[in-house]
Amino acid sequence: MSHKSGFVALIGRPNVGKSTLMNHVVGRKVAIMSDKPQTTRNRIRGIFTDERGQIVFLDTPGIHKPKSKLGEHLVQTARAALEEVDLILLLVDAEEGMGPGDRFIIEHLKQVETPVFLVVNKIDRVHPDALLPLIDSYRRLYSFKEVVPISALQGNNTGTLVDLIFRELPEGPAYYPADQVTDSPEQFIVAELIREKVLFLTREEIPHSVAVVVEEMIPRQDRETVYIRATIYAERPSQKGILIGKRGAMLKEVGRLAREEIERLLGNKVYLDLWVKVKKDWRNEEAYLRRFGYGDVE
Repeated sequence: MSHKSGFVALIGRPNVGKSTLMNHVVGRKVAIMSDKPQTTRNRIRGIFTDERGQIVFLDTPGIHKPKSKLGEHLVQTARAALEEVDLILLLVDAEEGMGPGDRFIIEHLKQVETPVFLVVNKIDRVHPDALLPLIDSYRRLYSFKEVVPISALQGNNTGTLVDLIFRELPEGPAYYPADQVTDSPEQFIVAELIREKVLFLTREEIPHSVAVVVEEMIPRQDRETVYIRATIYAERPSQKGILIGKRGAMLKEVGRLAREEIERLLGNKVYLDLWVKVKKDWRNEEAYLRRFGYGDVE
């Protein structure tokens, strides 16, 4: 049997389920999930390996019209991914239907030669009779190599999607060891898990204004506990107050939820030391964007 391998970009509007799909296929949480748009801010690689070969997924930020330097970086990151992959999966939301954002992305796809699959996600939320008209509306705009309806959350038809991906990929070597599911450093994943809990617990005014930096991550002498010191950055003092909460209640809850997931990730007990600081308008400051890991696209 030939061994196939390649890179597959997941693109689409914010909040269509790209991270959910990648996590489901690789069998482990490697990208954070939230119902807030623009959750993913970096190209996060998820790696799936079986006897057929290896698929390296790039979970990209949602393509949107940017309103800040951070937004511009996110869109640049997503666009750059299209130039370096063997296959593109355009995820769309069956429940929401086609929107201006989908048309915006499809216009960009017309400028690349990479084959594109249309992946219609969240089919568990719509009546089957609504799918064909929706698919036809997308096919009128672009000639997709394949169209695959799925539910990333429930796993419906994701096996078929993986089969079709392997059929499309070229023969090639494994880029990563068979047991590796991501190439993201542990400190990056820890910071993302903390940010996920902030997104989950805070109001609408907070999410896009937050960055998380892991300042320290060291095993303690007993080797059974990992000490992690992380800073949550907000843009305004009022946001800092919300993140800390009355008598520190919000920050304690963020820490509790994050610690539980980080302990599962590391396989160790964790002492999580969280701090909140204000960096005014950091999303429009190049120095802060680089400091927080959102520097120039490579």
